[in-house]
Amino acid sequence: MTITALAPAKINLHLEVLGLRPDGYHELAMVMQSLDLVDSLSFSPSADGQITLVCDRPELPTGADNLIVKAALMLRARSGLPELGAHIALTKRIPIGAGLAGGSSDGAATLVGLNALWGCGFGMEELHAMASALGSDMPFCLEGGSRLCFGRGERIEAGPWSSPPDLGVLLVKHPESSVATPWAFGRCRELRSDFYLSSESEFEQRRQALRQGPLLAALAGERPLPPLRNDLQAVVEPELESVRQGLALLRRAPNPLAVAMSGSGPSLFALFADRASTEAAQAALAAEFAAAGLESWCCHCTESGASLVEPTSAP
Repeated sequence: MTITALAPAKINLHLEVLGLRPDGYHELAMVMQSLDLVDSLSFSPSADGQITLVCDRPELPTGADNLIVKAALMLRARSGLPELGAHIALTKRIPIGAGLAGGSSDGAATLVGLNALWGCGFGMEELHAMASALGSDMPFCLEGGSRLCFGRGERIEAGPWSSPPDLGVLLVKHPESSVATPWAFGRCRELRSDFYLSSESEFEQRRQALRQGPLLAALAGERPLPPLRNDLQAVVEPELESVRQGLALLRRAPNPLAVAMSGSGPSLFALFADRASTEAAQAALAAEFAAAGLESWCCHCTESGASLVEPTSAP
């Protein structure tokens, strides 16, 4: 039996750095959105009790530091069945090191896929606990859709919308550009710590302001989109030419609703009213993207997080 799971990319529609937590992490207030740009993972049982990972992108490390392997090892340890093994094959579509949570989403899909393959029977609450221990973005990647995310990103709330916004997303990234997330947050602390809040009551005021603010009203269809906020963009953009150039190009696209960087970058995106407008913008900028060495993807907002595809019997 082979089980297949899908791992969607995400973008940050809002990323606000509130301050430092007692554990040394930054306290965040975010709105995350899943996209229909997905990695695919196939899982098959291994009789020798080994967990092995292969990927169609040879530059991606597949050893013990990969979140897929970490997720598999944690799930097996929590199951109490050390004899369990699996062969995992990853097909990458989400660009690597892009601020799109590709690694976290792959890890979340591994929890879902191996929970089914091995018949562990863990519920969503237990999978969430494992996801939170593995990475800040991973609980969101399990849930998917449109969510408010607080704490390190692991505290998830539903918003006032019945379904994800019907928006097209034009993603761009330079293939040789990357940003280390710890560096981005460290730089944010250097440059913006004077603005950091310091108490839980102040953090909660900012959370409530986001819950009641114009962005969530826009995502619920009640008003036009406001400018998007990403506090890390303010520290990454001055340092990376590809980010400055990509943002400038997206702002010149026909009729973008909003333009921003996702996460700690270097991926950038523009939102459009529909897929046709997204494809038209990609076509209009194709020559300039090519001249700048930027890759681009047309995507759409989706309600899906890590999910199973119907299993098929191996031949």
